[in-house]
Formats: sequence, C-alpha cells, structure tokens
Amino acid sequence: MSRFTSEDEALLQSMLRQLLQSVKEKITGAPSVECAEEILLHLEETDENFHNYEFVKYLRQYINDTVGSVIEEETEKCTSAQNQGEVSGYDTLVQHVTKKTRESKEYREMMHALKNVMMVVVESLINKFEEDRMRNKELDGKTKNERQSGYYTDNCSDSDSSFNQSYAFMSQEQLQLLAERLDPVQPKEVRQEALQTLCFAPPSDILNSESWPNLRKHLTMSLSDPDATFSEKILRFYAKTFSSSPFNMTREVYTSLARHLELYFLSGEYSLRISAGLDVSNTDINRLLKKVRLLNEYQKEAPSSWIRHPEKYMEEVVESTLSLLSVKHEPNHPASPDFLSPVYFLALLDIKAVWFKKWTHAYYSRTVVFRLLEKKYKSLINAAVQQCLDYFEFCKAAVNKNSRVNDFSQQHCSDTQNFSYTGPELQYVYFVHSLCLLGRLLIYKQGRNLFPVQLKNKKDGVSITDLLVLFTQLIYYSPSYPKTALAVHTDNYSPASLVMEILQVFCDQTGCAAECLYTDAVIDALLHPVQSLLSGTEMYINCLETTLIDVADILARIAAVEDGLSLLLYGENEKTAKDDSPTAVHVIVQFTKKLLHDDISLLSGSEHLPVVKGAFIFVCRQMYRTCEGLQMLIPYGLHESIGEAWKKTSLLSERVPTPVTGADSTSSISLESKTILLWEETLLDALLNFSVTPKGLFLLHSTGAVNDCVNFMFSSLSKKIQTNEYEEFGNRVIVTQMATTPTGAVALQSSGFIKALVTELWALLECGKDDLRITQPKSTPVDPIDQNCQKSFLSLINLLTYPAVFELLSKQDIPNKPMYSLREVPTDIIDIIDRLIILNSDAKIHSLFSYEQSHIFGLRLLNVLCCELNTLLLLETQYKVSQVLLTAQEENVTETSEGPGDFIIDGLSVERNHVLVRINLIGGPQERILPLRVLNKGSDPYPWPMFSSFPLPKCYLAEIPRKAEFRQDKDLDKLLSLFKSPEKQTGWTEICRKQFCKVMKARPDIISGTILAELIEKFVLHLSESRSDCYFSTGNYEAMDADVKSESLSSVQQLGVEMTVRYGKYLNLLKEHAENGLCFVLMNCEKFLKKQQRTVVSSLCCLRERYAGYDWFTSSIFLIMSGDGEKTLMFLQRFSRLLVSAFLWLPRLHISMHLPITTVESGIHPVYFCSAHHIEMLLKAELPLVFSAFHMSGFTPSQICLQWITQCFWNYMDWSEICHYIAICIFLGPDYQIYMCISVFRHLQQDILKHTEDQDLQVFLKEEALHGFQVGDYLEYMESLEAIYRPMLLKDMRSIRVQNT
Repeated sequence: MSRFTSEDEALLQSMLRQLLQSVKEKITGAPSVECAEEILLHLEETDENFHNYEFVKYLRQYINDTVGSVIEEETEKCTSAQNQGEVSGYDTLVQHVTKKTRESKEYREMMHALKNVMMVVVESLINKFEEDRMRNKELDGKTKNERQSGYYTDNCSDSDSSFNQSYAFMSQEQLQLLAERLDPVQPKEVRQEALQTLCFAPPSDILNSESWPNLRKHLTMSLSDPDATFSEKILRFYAKTFSSSPFNMTREVYTSLARHLELYFLSGEYSLRISAGLDVSNTDINRLLKKVRLLNEYQKEAPSSWIRHPEKYMEEVVESTLSLLSVKHEPNHPASPDFLSPVYFLALLDIKAVWFKKWTHAYYSRTVVFRLLEKKYKSLINAAVQQCLDYFEFCKAAVNKNSRVNDFSQQHCSDTQNFSYTGPELQYVYFVHSLCLLGRLLIYKQGRNLFPVQLKNKKDGVSITDLLVLFTQLIYYSPSYPKTALAVHTDNYSPASLVMEILQVFCDQTGCAAECLYTDAVIDALLHPVQSLLSGTEMYINCLETTLIDVADILARIAAVEDGLSLLLYGENEKTAKDDSPTAVHVIVQFTKKLLHDDISLLSGSEHLPVVKGAFIFVCRQMYRTCEGLQMLIPYGLHESIGEAWKKTSLLSERVPTPVTGADSTSSISLESKTILLWEETLLDALLNFSVTPKGLFLLHSTGAVNDCVNFMFSSLSKKIQTNEYEEFGNRVIVTQMATTPTGAVALQSSGFIKALVTELWALLECGKDDLRITQPKSTPVDPIDQNCQKSFLSLINLLTYPAVFELLSKQDIPNKPMYSLREVPTDIIDIIDRLIILNSDAKIHSLFSYEQSHIFGLRLLNVLCCELNTLLLLETQYKVSQVLLTAQEENVTETSEGPGDFIIDGLSVERNHVLVRINLIGGPQERILPLRVLNKGSDPYPWPMFSSFPLPKCYLAEIPRKAEFRQDKDLDKLLSLFKSPEKQTGWTEICRKQFCKVMKARPDIISGTILAELIEKFVLHLSESRSDCYFSTGNYEAMDADVKSESLSSVQQLGVEMTVRYGKYLNLLKEHAENGLCFVLMNCEKFLKKQQRTVVSSLCCLRERYAGYDWFTSSIFLIMSGDGEKTLMFLQRFSRLLVSAFLWLPRLHISMHLPITTVESGIHPVYFCSAHHIEMLLKAELPLVFSAFHMSGFTPSQICLQWITQCFWNYMDWSEICHYIAICIFLGPDYQIYMCISVFRHLQQDILKHTEDQDLQVFLKEEALHGFQVGDYLEYMESLEAIYRPMLLKDMRSIRVQNT
C-alpha cells in the first residue's frame, strides 16, 4: 500500500483541492504565509468539519492500512507489561506506542511514499494555478481597456470604493507634472486627462508627495469649476481618499473641502434664500448637497480614528467645520435673516445632529469642540437657541389664534415623490437639528458652561433653565404628530417626541439632571397643563392625553432619584417652600385624586384615560414608596382613593369570563374586559407599593386590600414578571414589611407564598436539581448552610418575626408522625420545625437524605429565631425545644464498658451547645459568653464544656464587675435636690432634663440602681400630676392581694418570669422568692390595662385574648425597682398616663380603647407604624449608606428595631445601657427611642456594610449583641437629631390617638 498509482495521484489532487477550497477564507484572511501555515497546522482544533474532509478520511485509512498492525502489536506488548507493573498509566502507554511506531520500518516507508506523491500532487496544482492566473490577467487587461475608453457613468460622489481598483504607481516627478496640469490656467482637455490619471493613482502616494500642497490648492479651486465633470471626479477622489487613507492624511482633504464650501457660501454667486425654499432636483443644489453629504459622512467616521493622532489634526477638522457652519451674512446685509446658511444643508442630511453626538462622545474631542465653541464660534449655539425660540413663538402665536397648530413641520401629503422643501419646512428641519444639538450639548458640564447665551433681541441672556422651560413647553404647545417628508417609519420628528428623548437622557445623567431639570421653573413648566386642568383655566393643548402621559413619564423619572424626589417634595430651596406656592407633590397628588374620581371634564370618555391615570399613579408611587414622600401624601388620603377605585374595578372584573383553553383569545375575552383586568392589576400594584414603608403598610390595611395585594404579588413572582434586580430587592422588602405585621403574615400564608418558599427550600436541601447530570459526586459542603440554600435561609429569617410566628404557630402541635415518606414534602412552617429542628425520632432522621446538613440548617434557623425572646418563649412552652436538644446531646456520647463516656464533638453537637446556651441565658455582650460554633486548631479543638442537663456550666456567665465606690457628684446632687424641692418652679421639667443630660454625659455609670429608680419615679410622679403632660386618661385602680396565684398567668408569662428572675439574681438585683413579686405586678398590670381595652372580633390570633408575648418593659422596671412589686405597680400606673408609655411599654396599647378601632383591628402597634417608620425615614437622611445596605439585603430597619424595642434591648445591651435607654426616653421624650435606634445604626455602620457584602445582614443584626455601644457616648448626637426632627416626630407620635388616615 506504500506505492501510489497515477489514479491515486489524481484522486489525491482532487481531494486536496476540495480541502483547500473549504478553508480558502481562513487562509486568504491570514496576514502572512507563516500565519497561513499555522492555520493549516491547527485545522483540527479550529474546524469542526475537519474529520469529514475526503482528504483526511483517505489519509486516516492509508495510515491504518500501513502501520495499523504495528500499533496493535506494540499495544499488546505494553498491556501485558502494565499488568506486571512495569508500565503504569494511560498516558505512558500512548507515549510508548507512539514512540515505537515512529521508529518502525513501516512508518519510515509510509512517510517516504507520502512525501513523494504529495510533491507531485502539489506541483501539478501549482502549475494549474499559474495557467488560471495568466488567463484571468488577459481578461483583466481587456476590461481595463474598456474602462479607459470612456468616462464614469456613476453619479454618486462617494459610492466608489478604494477596493477592486487598478492603481498606476507614480513617481514624484509624475506627481509634480500632474499638479502642474491640474492648474486652473491649463486647457480643459489637459486638466481632464490629469484628473483621470489622478483617480487611478493610490491616494496615499498623492497625499505623501511633495507636490500635494499645490495639488490640494488646485483641486479646491477646481471644485468651483462650472463643468460638473470636474467636481464629480474630484469628489470621487476625495471619497476614495476618505475610505482608504489614515486620518493624518484625510484631514487635509476634509479641510480643503470645508474651505471650498465656506468660500462658496460667502461668494457673490451664492444667493439662496430660506423663503424661496429648496428644490433638491436642481443640478446645482444637488451638487452642493453631495459635497455637504461627503463632508457629513467623514464627520461621522473621523472620531473612530482621530484619537490615534495629534490633537492639532483633530482641531483642524473641528475648526474648519465650525467655521463653515458659522457662515452668515453681515448683520446689516438686507437678506441677512433670510440667508440659507450651510447649517441648513447639514441639517437636511443629518437632521438629528449625529455628527455632533459622535464628536462630543469622547472627552478627548469634546474638550476641543467646546473650547472652540466658547472662544470663537459661540454664534453657532446662539443661532441654535434662537431657532428654538423662533419655533416656540410661532407655536404660541398659532395657539393664541385658537386654531390647530399648522406650522412649518406640516407637509402636504402626496403620493408622488416630493423633491422640494418650502421655507417653513427648511426652518423646521433646522429647528430639529438645533434641538438635538442643544440636547447633546447640555449633557456635558463643559457644554453647560457655555450658558447663558446672549441673543440680540433679548435683554437678558438665555440661561439653561430658560432653555429647559422652553423644551418642556414644546411638549404641549407644538403639534404631536407632524407629517414631514423626512419622517421615516422608525423615527418621529415631532417636537414632543424629540424633547422627550432629550429629557429622558437628562434624567439618566445625575449631574446634568441636577443642573438642568431640578429647578422649580422646569417643574412648574412640566406641571403647567396639570395646573390648568386643576384650576379649570382654558388652554389649548394638542393631544392632551399624550402630553399628560409624557409629563408623567418625566416626573416619574425625576421622582426615582433622591435629589429629584426632594425637589418634588420640598421645592428648590428645601423645606423653605412658601405656603402660597405649593410644591409639585401637592399638585401631582391632587390631580391624581381628581383623575381617580373621574373629575376632569376634558378627559371624560377618553379611551386613553386609564393610561393617563396609571401614569400619574406611578409618579405618586415613586413618592409614597419612601417614608418622606408618604408623609407628604398622607393628608390627601390617596390610598383611600386608589382603594375605592380598586373596589369598583374588582366588581367589574368579577363579571369578566374566565379564558377558555384553546378558544380564540379575542372571542374569549373582549378588549374592554382586558382593559378592566389590566387596570385592576395597575391599582393592586399601586396599593401593594404602599407596603414598602411601615406606615404605608398600616394605611394599606385600612383599604382592606392586603390579601388581594399579596395574592397579586405572589402571582406576579410566580410568572417571573419582575426580572430586574431593583424590583427583586423591592419585593423582598415588601415581604419583610408584611411579615412584621400579623395581617401581612396571614396574607402571605393564605396566598401560597409561604408554601412555595418552604417547598423551594426543601428541594434545595433534600432533593437537589433533577435536571443536572451527575458526572461526578457533589463536593461535601464546607459552610454550615450551603450557598444554594442561603437565599431561602434569609427569606425564612425575614419572614419569621414574632407577629408572624404567633399567627402561624400559636396553639399548633407538631405532627410527630410515626412514619415519614421520602416523598413527603413540607408545606408549612410547622413542618419545617418538625422535620428540620425537632428531630426527636428515628423516623424523622431516616426521612432525611442529608440528615446532618439539613439538621444544621434547622438549628441555625432556630438560633436566629430564638434571638427574639417572645419567639423563644413560644417555642419553648409549646415544643419544649431545650429538652429536645438536651436529650439529643445526652444521646451523643461515646459508649464505654463503664457507661456513658464523653460527648462526641461533631457539627451537630457544637450547634446544639451554642443554641442551648443562647436560649437559657439572658445577658448583654459583657454579661454572657456564647460558645463559638467553630473548632480551634491544636490539641483542644473545642474548649467549651457541653452539657445534657441544667444548670448551665458557670463558665458561660461572665463575672459582673464590682461597682466602683460611689463618689459624690455635684451635678447629680443638683439633680436630686431639684426633685426634693417642694415647689416646682416654671420650666422645672426642662431644668431637670438639662441637668439629667449633664450627668449622663459626664458620669453615666452613676445613673443606675436606686438612684435611677428614685429619679424616674419622682420625675414620672411630677409629669403624671401635670394635666398638660398626661396623654392618656386612666381611672383609679386598686391592686389585688399580693398572694395572687401565678397559675392565672399564661405558660409564656410564667417562663418569662423564670428567665427575668434568673437574670435579676445574676445581676444581684433580686432576692429569693422574687417570682411572686413579679407575678403580682404582671397580674395587676393585666387587670389594670384590661379596664382600658375594647372587645374586638377578629380572625387574628393576637387580638383574640391577652397580649401575645411577654411584658419585657414591666420586667425591666421590676428589676430597676430592685424587685419591689408595690413600687413597680405604682410607677407603671402613673407612667401609663404619659405618651412615652405607648412606645416603651408595648402591652399598654394592646386592643386599647385609646386607639381608633381601625388601628386596633389591624393588629399593628404604633411602635411599628410610627416609631419604626420614622427610624427608616431618619436613617435614609442621616445614614444613607446603611439605608441602602438594608434595601439591598431585602431586610428592613423597622423589623430589627421592633424586635429591639419589644424586648427593651434585652440580650443586645448590658443592663446598665438598658437602664439608660429607658431613662432617656422617660426624661427626654418618646422621640429619643427613634434617635436611640439611629445611634445604634451609626455605631454599627461599618459592620452593616460588611455583612451586606457577605449577604448575612439579618443574621448578624439578630444574633449579635451591640458590642461597645454606650448610650452616653451618643447623647450629643441624639440631641442634634432632636433639634432637627422633634417637632415632626412628636406631632406624629401624638396623633396615634386619633389616627384617621
């Protein structure tokens, strides 16, 4: 087979030809022969059809036939050697066989035969190629002679290309001669012949020649030759030069063309006037347009290359252009205003000023353009501004005549093609060009620096604001749908659409929006049509609905940005807006309400009315999604108007038939029905977005639409409608806010949201993804919670607040089934607790595929949940969580012959140990020691003692530092003497407060124990006796006997008492049998408060009976009073008359008669919709980075603050700081609760930002105590907040009693 026949040669030749033709493109595209060789060598890697080529198949078969037996023989030898251990590994085998084969005689013979035959084949192919080339050359020669025998017939000046042309290479002498022959003094025939030769010469040779300066001068002069042939051929040469030469050469060609045009427009022979119009079919005008078009094409291409060349080259091009465009008659010339300047021609060819957009895109060229405009060519900007003003005046004049605007943008419609422009049409084209140019100019700071511009007929300069007001007025003063000859199907050249494009770009540019849009004048101009409709003023607006939709679009974009929102809410000079000129927010919300009530007569019956309504609701939504925006909108009751509109629409939508599968959609549901359904969704979406803020959610509850809104949100999420990240963050925030209220939690449950969340979690934890092919075993997870499950873990933490836990789990037993199917998927929170947390049977353990991983997930979840003390008490009393964990620890020991041995240290036992310590010890950061959940390196990996029964090892309790010896303090003595003085002078309260602050800043440590008890007792006594300081009226109450039985307390309260007493004894504040005293206080408080409660019929668990949770504030006061029950009760009775009691003592307002019935029925506490709402508002203003971090985490400040406040910061702060928190709120006012939380966030700022990045912010905030935070350190900061916010906060806090919104 090593011999080749002549038939084999012929066959190989055809196969090789076929291969080369297939890869022809790859080879011809190679820049060098070496690269082509590389391409062929690596063809197998780059060509997917490599093994399908006949040549490759033939070679493979030939090699197999020749050396196949050698390969098999060597493989067998190696395999037997491998079995004996001599050779190991697949790679080694391949290398060995390859080496032996290449050394064989058969391989050498094969290669020799192949070389010989391929040399023959390749030589014959080369010979054939030469023959083909000679034949083609002869044909080319004939074609060339034919082409040279006549002139070009193509009219288009720039349609030719530098490619596919024959070049005659020329010497310097020939080029010199050519330049002389092109001199205008030469005879016509000589010049024509020279020009013909020039067109065939390479442009680079000409531009680089010494004679180019003379040649350029002659060409520029020849462009003005009356003979059209000359200018056509020169333009053809210019076009070829532009397309094939580098920028440093072409700029000279460009400047010569620009100079020629400039001289032409300034010459006496040019006499075109705007008023006479323009006929583009005229030969002279057509030639002129071709020249301008060539110029414009180059303008758009040049920016892609000029950065690679010196700046002076670019400056030449820019200056020559601006100089040309600035051409105009002298002011005293009789035809000066009517002069058809070059800019009109450029506008005809590039109506949207694309050339200017490209020139200003890069900073490199933008700087030069703006510098030249400022220094020499500002008249160009002045003319553009003047053109916009003239057009606007024309529109206004037409409006004043009370007729439809029939301006110069209107074209007579005709089926025949129109080649002429009237004067007004030319003015309109230039107006569009000017508008686009100015719109681009204002984006950049250097462009804005060119303003104000001074116009001849205006005394005052035109500022940026004036120009923006003019742009805005164009939206509603100009025609909306011009029919211009220029308007193609894809573009709309109406002033309104052009202005909208410009304003939308401005809105997206922060600096530009701040300087251009964020002014009262521009907002007033935007709102002008809205104001007119509100006041009933007559005004003509062409296409009112479109105008209103456009206005709403810009307002919504402004409201979406922080500075823009501030402008709409407070005006340009923030918070100093005059009462007689309401800010934009008031106009917008009034108009939106009128729209919702169908109270705008001009819009009644319009088919676009729902779109207009939706657009303005969206503007309002951008505002009420924020705390500060909602505050401004509350007085208008917009939520009620949207709620009423939704109720009406939902009644209509119920009549819409259900779509039938397979039926024609148009017959199944009418267009009107679709509009109703879409409108209902718009209203539900608007209502849903109220729940972004705590107070907004409270208002949403009053509309009765919570359930429908949550259903809508869940169905939208299920359809994956919301795809962008911003909306995803927004929805997570809404879910978190909803879960913080009992109503919201129940709505999430009934919508199927919780079921979907639990099902998804189970799929990730236990099932994995079915659609993934397992090619290798999954790696063992390193993190306690796998990355796949992290999102579900955080969602559960956001969801399971105490109000939600109480509604979902109260009085619910754990299933504890004897058998669990492997296919049985949890669907509820109780199932998660049953299957992942309380694993108290083998059946539960065996039902898990990933027992350890899933149980660790459950223990981590339990750890976070138990940080909320009320949740801990509920889980402990209902499910005996501690006992389950202790039993599991007891079983997790080594077995020895002598009995149970040591605890086995594994992932689960370490997690259980941490949870057990956390849930059985109360204490701040310096009062309890929590064991770590990681192992140390070294001989003692886990130094923390484990336990399987109580009490806890003492090592988890930190030693209380001994109190420093009490030293007399002048400031404290002065404060105490104020309380002892029998007569209280005017302003006594304020004097006490100032003195208290003084002591808190200087010696905070002495405000504790009996001194603190005495201070708050006497201060509250004084306030409760002052009618002006009493907010709640309470009747007289006589305490029950001290020996009241604790059995009448709930199991949650009894456990709370145990924990409180244990903590009090640890702090050395309580003595033996303190439980009875605390039970006495709790029972009497419950009886005392019951007298001020109303009867409520509700499906919510938290409203059915006593307060859902433990009274942590009462317990705190009991400890402050050192366990004196009588004194505690007396203090609480007096304290309950004060406004501050509503916010510090949460059970105080449980189903209280002091609150409106709507507030009570919502189950939402004022601490949430008032305190937490304002915490979010202040956080955004004072610590914007922290606020953004919360938003990005999908977590809310209100949720964690409600948790802190509900349990009086127990477990988060040491006892001394808890006392200071209570003291500052009592002494300085209820608003200090808000300042306190802001101070905590300020203290945690860096940690919050770090944990947001780590995606575990909610875990950090709930689990970690407030290390290093001391109230006294932040008192000055709190005072600074009081100075700014107190009037607003106290006004809102005082309004809870009569909350009618």
